[in-house]
Amino acid sequence: MLAELAVYSDRLFVAAAAIYAFAMLLHAVEYAAGRAKASVLVGAGGPQAEPDTGAEPTQAPRRSRAERFGRMGVALVVLGALLHAASIVLRGVAAERWPMGNMYEYISVICLAAVVTWLVVLRRAPASRPAGPFVLLPVLILMLLADSVLYAPAGPVVPPLRSYWMSIHVTTISISSGLLLVSGVVSMLYLLRLTSALPAVTSALPSADALDRLAYRVTIVAFPLFTFAIITGAIWAEAAWGRFWGWDPKETVAFVSWVIYAAYLHARATAGWRTGRAAWVNVAGFATMIFNLFFINMVVAGLHSYAGVG
Repeated sequence: MLAELAVYSDRLFVAAAAIYAFAMLLHAVEYAAGRAKASVLVGAGGPQAEPDTGAEPTQAPRRSRAERFGRMGVALVVLGALLHAASIVLRGVAAERWPMGNMYEYISVICLAAVVTWLVVLRRAPASRPAGPFVLLPVLILMLLADSVLYAPAGPVVPPLRSYWMSIHVTTISISSGLLLVSGVVSMLYLLRLTSALPAVTSALPSADALDRLAYRVTIVAFPLFTFAIITGAIWAEAAWGRFWGWDPKETVAFVSWVIYAAYLHARATAGWRTGRAAWVNVAGFATMIFNLFFINMVVAGLHSYAGVG
């Protein structure tokens, strides 16, 4: 029975990834249409204002085909997130433990956290939808790597991971990492939008100010969670290894990431840095998170090595 649940979990994971891919295509169609519209408006000298006749509009304007594609993409992302969450729950039931004991499970939760974060962003700021393809792309890449290179069968974990601290520490670090993934991608889009380096690509994106505010607000939510995760990790380390901090490679890089994100929040609140400078700091923090996720977990030997591929 448990083996069957593990199979269903894997299939739901693949189904969620496929749905995310289809949703990204729908978002890409909407984005391409937005670029074409922006090009037409620029070529025509801007949008033409409707004459004001003083009459009330008889009916709401119909949604364009591109907008319908975008809304369908969001609906598919919601469906994919539900299947994704079911995959994680079944994985935990099949393994009879908290489903974050290896890289496959860890990345799965990060990706779900990123998708849910993006859905919350769209709920509060629907105008951010054109950034959807760029947010879903790294999620799909991570899920592809998790299902291929990093896959591990459902089963028990090594003794150091059999602690209630795993459910607290790893869950918090996964959720904060998903939030910071969205923030990092949005900051990169902001830099592209700000510099106008690729106007043909970025013309349909939200304004630079909107992207900057979005990245900042997501990081504000993620940073306290990330801080709490580091604190609980230190407490768990004391219980497992007899010390709160040992400058293990993963601990060190996590601390470096924390310092960079603290610097980003400070820079973003400083008047002279509310430009691309603060965004570059945020992108640097995102880069250290990716470095910690792959290089430190899979290449560098340390006390956290058992949390790698196996």
